[in-house]
Amino acid sequence: MSTIEFKGLVKKYRDVTAVDDLWAEAKPGRITGFLGPNGAGKSTALRCLLGLANPTSGESLIGGRPYSGIAHPLQEVGAVLDSSGFNGSLTARQNLKIICAASGIDYKRINEVLELVELGNVKGKRTKGFSLGMRQRLSLAVALLGDPQVMVLDEPANGLDPLGIVWLRKFLRDLADQGRTILVSSHQLAEMQHTVDDVIIINHGKLVVKGTIAEVTKGKSLEEAFMNLVVGA
Repeated sequence: MSTIEFKGLVKKYRDVTAVDDLWAEAKPGRITGFLGPNGAGKSTALRCLLGLANPTSGESLIGGRPYSGIAHPLQEVGAVLDSSGFNGSLTARQNLKIICAASGIDYKRINEVLELVELGNVKGKRTKGFSLGMRQRLSLAVALLGDPQVMVLDEPANGLDPLGIVWLRKFLRDLADQGRTILVSSHQLAEMQHTVDDVIIINHGKLVVKGTIAEVTKGKSLEEAFMNLVVGA
């Protein structure tokens, strides 16, 4: 089972504690919203999870292993942290082909994932002409190349128009219904209420609350519950 676990995770930068004793998890077959205000420590926790930062203490695990212990990471974990890392002079397909070549993934997968994110009709266009929303979809295509069981997404709705946001909601639900573990960091609380099954809220690096969306909101909107829990505290 590819559960994501934060087990007493602590990350300090000199005198600043970005993540402070975080215990939480995201489970297979469910979409977990990872929420908090700017500077709460969400991005730092995700960087530790994906091996981009070393924890000061504690650990973050995917399927019981640290990211560094996963032999073929792209085939097990798909991540979207930034949509700006593409070579603008190359087409969407060419960008994905480079990643496939480096990761040992069959090129046949390229057309499949481009169709999944609805970019099949622009696969031959250079990405320098892509809008932010199109680059975000291309980042999702990269995350799906290895057909991973775990998806870690930081603000995946950035740049998407209202139709794109509705598409993303269904897209994530379909992935979760396939048994995948989906962890989504976002500031879009109204949309998260219609998307997630479970919620993890942190502030100042500390866990504020975790549970199902119903347990956390208690009949209120997610935005109201968030404001009460974070701002009210």
